[in-house]
Parts: sequence; structure tokens; C-alpha cells
Amino acid sequence: MTEDFATLSTPLLADACVRDGVPLRAAPPGIRAAGPGQRLAGRVRPARHYGSVDVFLEAFGTASDGEVLVVDNGGRPDEACVGDLAALEAQAAGLAGLVVWGLHRDTPELVEIGLPVFSYGAFPVGPLRLDEREPEALRTARFGPHLVSDADVVFADDDGVLFVAADRVDGVLATAHRIRRTEREQAARIRAGETLRAQTRFDDFLARRAADPAYTFRRHLRRVDGAIEE
Repeated sequence: MTEDFATLSTPLLADACVRDGVPLRAAPPGIRAAGPGQRLAGRVRPARHYGSVDVFLEAFGTASDGEVLVVDNGGRPDEACVGDLAALEAQAAGLAGLVVWGLHRDTPELVEIGLPVFSYGAFPVGPLRLDEREPEALRTARFGPHLVSDADVVFADDDGVLFVAADRVDGVLATAHRIRRTEREQAARIRAGETLRAQTRFDDFLARRAADPAYTFRRHLRRVDGAIEE
């Protein structure tokens, strides 16, 4: 998955999900990597945070190489739930990185460690609470409106984070590669002087839409093998 994702992006995967009819599950806007240029792809290892690092340590004990710890901290803005020690321990356990519905701290140390960590920002204060643990603590994690588990794969880059069911990943990746090839060809042709309007026969689209108001640009793009909208 990491190799397949190396030349792709989360926007391409999102477009592939739409084209393949795969539920589109993106993390709420605003999530970013703690360090520049970080990206991730791996099976989800879920963990719900209740104020103590013990749930992470337990998750690491059953994790497989290349998995990504997906931390449900309810999107809280009042505490950072992961820092350098959690990242180092994740790295020692063979995980590919962390994706946090919440905040992180120890940013310089995280950058130095180099393990990709995606969160909603940095905050100096750690947890000051200890809540009751749920039975699902290590089985599922909430991430915005989505519920994820080890039946999902997570992808992350500069544009955000996307969750895809593991049994649909191969198809989504294949479709994303096809979309990428089409878009790169379109970009090269624009640079060579052939406008996108010419490539997509936009005048033809306008004429068809005038005759049939239900004729959409997305339908037109599929007819002419374009890829700008999906």
C-alpha cells in the first residue's frame, strides 16, 4: 500500500472512491502533519484515549508492522494526547505513524523522530483527566463522523486524511492510478498549448446542455474520458 500510494494523493483516492462507489470517509478539515512532507498509508490500529497513555501501550502490544495508530480523542481542543514518547514507542513497535482526532505536543521532538504524526495542531498541555474506559477502546475509533477499525486502511498527506475499507483498497488504488495518468496527460497538453476547454470539448458540452438541461459536465467528462471532477 505504501508503494502504491507513493505516486498518488488523497485527492486522487477521494476521486477514485467516488468513481468506484466506495463510501467517502475523509477526516474533518484542518488535520495536518507535525513535520513537513510527511505521508502515511497503512492498516488502522484503533485506540480511544481516556486521559492515559496506557491505551496506546496496549495497542502497540498487538499491532503489526506498518499499521497506523488512529487515536480517537474526540477532537478535543483542550489537551494534547500524544507526544514524543508515544511516537518513539510507536516507532519501536513497527507502526508506520499516528493519526489523531485531537492535538499533539512536543513538535520539535516529533519532527526529529521523523515518524509521521497527523493531528489538528499543537498544544502544550497534556491530559488532566482520567475517564472511564469503554469496551470498544481498542476495537474502533471515532474520527469526526466516521467510525473506523482494523477493517480499514488510512491514507494521509498534505491534503488531509482518508479512510477506505480494506477490502476495497486495491480497486480504489487502481482507479486512482488511472485518474492520475489521465490528469497528468491533460496537464501536459495544457502546458503544450491545448486548453482544458478544448480537451474536454467544452463547446460541445454547452451545446448538449442547451438541448438537454439534465446533461451534466460529469456525464460529459465520462463520455470524452476526462478526469477533472473525479
